[in-house]
Amino acid sequence: MNEEKEEILVEKVREIEHAKLEKEKLQNADRENTAIVLNENRELSKPMSEADARKQLSQRSRRGFLVGSAAAIIGILGWRWMGDERKEALLRSTFEFNERVSQAFYRPSRLSPEFPVSQVSPDRVNGAYGLDEDLDPATWQLRVGGLAGRTEDLILTLADIKALPRTEMTTQLKCVEGWSIVVNWAGVRFSDFAAKYLPGTHDGSSPDINHPEKLLPYVALTTPDESYYVGWDMPSILHPQTLLAYEMNGEPLRENHGAPLRLASPTKYGIKQIKRIGRIEFTNERPKDFWAEQGYDWYSGH
Repeated sequence: MNEEKEEILVEKVREIEHAKLEKEKLQNADRENTAIVLNENRELSKPMSEADARKQLSQRSRRGFLVGSAAAIIGILGWRWMGDERKEALLRSTFEFNERVSQAFYRPSRLSPEFPVSQVSPDRVNGAYGLDEDLDPATWQLRVGGLAGRTEDLILTLADIKALPRTEMTTQLKCVEGWSIVVNWAGVRFSDFAAKYLPGTHDGSSPDINHPEKLLPYVALTTPDESYYVGWDMPSILHPQTLLAYEMNGEPLRENHGAPLRLASPTKYGIKQIKRIGRIEFTNERPKDFWAEQGYDWYSGH
């Protein structure tokens, strides 16, 4: 008799322990449940057959499609109804917001991926603005303006540029049209160029490229014929992967790629990587930009 009672007690204890374990499992599951975390009321639907479930799913999908289509139509009609000035203002405000976000997350230590030279893409030529005139690389000169204590531009040759430390990188060139290629570039870091020729800081002290906020805020670059021009903010152009490039894929730049000197950077789209640079100017004023005048983003970072 005692043995039977002991057996019953053991079973009872097992049932209690099992119930406790099940309760703990439910509690742990609830901790990961969004409704519990957000303190939302939950209501379970009544059991339904597979056919009913499929029918309800179809109805919800159809409803979602109709709502989405209606929203898209309203958006298209609203855009067409909107005046040109309003459209331009909306686009500009969007570009300005994107620029502020990009600048907030910008870090000179954040580098774009680099690739083995074996992954260089087949040659691709795109964009010929500023390359119409014939140019002899041997007689090419670079004018540098906005330098402290100078009223006239400083004149440099390609030999002057090549006298600075050489840097090589294999990075992606991305186009706003949606394509990208891997290119091997060689040239001079713009930061090295700036460290040698940069104007003084606002307070008159020696320039310090590690503190771009103390320098003139912008850089303007134009082709020799001045038909193509871009503007850069100082922090972006001082990024360690922004080059004044004179070689591409192991060879001197060809004319259709911007010989004898162009800008190359994986942090900006190709429209900012001006070919055949004729003049560089350090300035306090936000420079004009060829494609920004056509409605594109002035910052054009990615």
